Amino acid sequence: MRSLLLAPLVLLAACGGQGDSANLQETGAAAPSPGEPDNRIECRPAGAASFSRTCTVDSVDSPQGWLLTVRKEDGGFRRLLVNRDGRISAADGAQPAHILADNAAGTEVEIGGDRFRLPRRSR
Repeated sequence: MRSLLLAPLVLLAACGGQGDSANLQETGAAAPSPGEPDNRIECRPAGAASFSRTCTVDSVDSPQGWLLTVRKEDGGFRRLLVNRDGRISAADGAQPAHILADNAAGTEVEIGGDRFRLPRRSR
């Protein structure tokens, strides 16, 4: 189980950079420069009817683990911590994070009504 929770982290670790704001898609999510990793993920902000690939994620290594900042299209964001032992929690503690699914496709996390699909890394 621990390795399943760490798998999304491997992909997201490469997404530490911010996109070029001059290169925005119609959705508002920054498109990556050619040859750069794509840091967009599927998300369903609270109140949205379906998932769309409009959120971006940045990651930073910290003493506790990987700190993920997931930015929503409306400018809001959520911070998640993937601990060294693989547990995922809310980094700022305001609202708890819940793991809704953890399978071969990735890990789906819900926090405050927002849902995020953290993908697995392809080998």
